Amino acid sequence: MANIPADLRYTEKHEYVKQVGDGSIVQVGITDYAQGELGDVVYVELPKVGAAFSRMDVFGNIEAVKAVSELYAPVAGTVTEVNTALEGDPALVNRDPYGAGWMIKLRVKNAAELEQLLGSKAYQKHIGA
Repeated sequence: MANIPADLRYTEKHEYVKQVGDGSIVQVGITDYAQGELGDVVYVELPKVGAAFSRMDVFGNIEAVKAVSELYAPVAGTVTEVNTALEGDPALVNRDPYGAGWMIKLRVKNAAELEQLLGSKAYQKHIGA
């Protein structure tokens, strides 16, 4: 069964959001369920620091042995940091999706958008867990 931490928020497209610091910055990655469905991740394409996205804009791609999927911004914001460790070791997404396998950090444009994301119970229901 997929690991779905209760303290995170989720999108229906399987990204997670973790508030860091004062809450105006969020860490974004894909869920444990998503990495399991994808299989072995071999490449992650991420944006540059400073790139701005609207809610549900495509911010990158993730390539696995089985498939290529788009990555979606769960909230509108500006990229403040990119996980460069994924360039050399994209399988971090498989091994530790909520820790070392995070993808980007965003400065949230509108905090109210965070409330529109799924909680852990709603996400569990969404994936049929």
